[in-house]
This record gives sequence, structure tokens and C-alpha cells, in this order.
Amino acid sequence: MTFGESLLEWTMADSAVDHARGSVAPALAPTAADAGRVAAAVLVCGAAVLLFAAHVRPWGYVPLLAGVVLAWGIDRILARHLALIALGQIIISTISLKADLSDAGIARFVVVFGLAVLVPFAISRWAWGERIIRFPMRGGWPWTRAQWAYIGVVIVAGYLILPFYFIGSGAYRNWPDVSGSNEIARLFVGVNAVGIWDELFFVATVFTLLQRHFPVWLANLLQAAVFASFLWELGYREWGPLLTVPFALIQGWIFSWAKSLPYVITVHLLFDAVVFAVLVHAHRPELLDIFVTAP
Repeated sequence: MTFGESLLEWTMADSAVDHARGSVAPALAPTAADAGRVAAAVLVCGAAVLLFAAHVRPWGYVPLLAGVVLAWGIDRILARHLALIALGQIIISTISLKADLSDAGIARFVVVFGLAVLVPFAISRWAWGERIIRFPMRGGWPWTRAQWAYIGVVIVAGYLILPFYFIGSGAYRNWPDVSGSNEIARLFVGVNAVGIWDELFFVATVFTLLQRHFPVWLANLLQAAVFASFLWELGYREWGPLLTVPFALIQGWIFSWAKSLPYVITVHLLFDAVVFAVLVHAHRPELLDIFVTAP
């Protein structure tokens, strides 16, 4: 059996287990121990604001370490999981997240982003014998009418809001100019590849680990802080967080009950399809001139 077949078998089995047993979000108690656990998670996830949004390095690594150390003194299982989240952030922070469509830039993103997902997964699965980080492929199918309706809402909202945001704020300049078909093709692949990776890391890894220790609402807020901070450095600046934070929260919330990675990826890729079209139009106004809200 190949590695890919083994991974697919594990994800399908894990999804079946999830649906069979359900999931109960851990409750928080007004105790010093739980306050310390929350503080530790806030330190680790809040460090993303310093590392990716404010770009304060090396000081941004201090709360990562402090959070893991604090958790170690209270709850060692939590400490291990926060260490995996911290490790993923450290790996990501080894490169600039500025969009780069060159061969070298694409190679850096592939290697670093791949390691940020695979290393925590490998440590959790094979070093610690856990089956927590999962990539459920079958959960939530068939999709409900509400899920199909939400897909439509995402497409329409993206069509109306994204041109006004990217072009009106000038945020599109955070992506390289696309002067020819080769650059356009690279942009398409890059936007979609990062979109898939976002769900693998922020939702299926960070959010899943946090859900083992905290209520869904808190785990979701924490992962959204990491998610939105990453997207800020990637290029969603100016008033971008007004879009990225709600999007991250909704993606996490949907994943928490649907247990379907294909669904959240589908939503993300459709949203990113609009992002791609807007970026192309912003750089090349004569192309894809279909947006009624473009300034």
C-alpha cells in the first residue's frame, strides 16, 4: 500500500468514526487551570499577529514559546498540541509570504507550506500515536440545500465585494503584475493551491487541534486569528481583515459540524476563483471586465 493510499484510508476511517461517535466540545470552568489553558492558547495563536501581520521577528517567537511552556505546567497534552501549532507557524515564518510567481518563489511556497502541514501531522500520527489531525474526505455528503445555497452566496458576495476591495483599496498591488498568459496561469495555480493549503493547515490542523481542548467558538476564534494574520502578510491588507476574519470563522464553523474537507475546500476555491478574476482585471483592465462594483 502506498503512502497516498494509506493516508486516504486513514482519512475515510477517521471521518466514519467522527460521524459515529459525534463530538462534544470541551467546556470551560471558572478555574485558574482553565484560565491558564486559555492564556496559553491565546499566546500561541496570538503570536501569529506579531509574526505575520506586524512582522515583529524574532520577538514574535516569544509568545509561541511562552504559551507552550505555560501549557506544559498545566496540561501536557494541550502543550503538545500547542507545540504543533507553534511549529507550523515557525515553519511558515521561515519565508516571506509576499506573492511570488517566479520558479524559485513557487518552489519555496511548495516546500515550506507542505512541511507546515506534514510535519505536525507526522509527529502527531507516528511519534505520538494520535489520530487527531484528520482530513475527512467523505463527511457531510450529500450536501444539504443550505450548503448549496451558501456556495451561491459566497460566489455572489465575492463578485460584489472583492472588486471594490481589491481595486478600491489598492490591495491588488500586493500581488505581482500579470503581463502575459504565463503569469496569469501561474497566478491561477498559485491562488488555488494556497486556498487548498489554507484549509489543510488552518482548519484541518490548527482548528482541529484546538477543538480537542476548547469549545468550538473559542477554538474558532483562535484559528481565525492565525488564519487572518497569515492572509494579511500574503496581501489581504488595508481593510482586508473585515473580509478575511469572517471568512475564516465561517469556514471553521462549517467544518466543525459538516466534517467535510471537500466542502470547505470547494467553498474556498470558488471564492478564490473570484479573487483570481479580480486580480487579473485589476492588473489588466481590458481583461475580465465583468465586475459592476469595480471602481
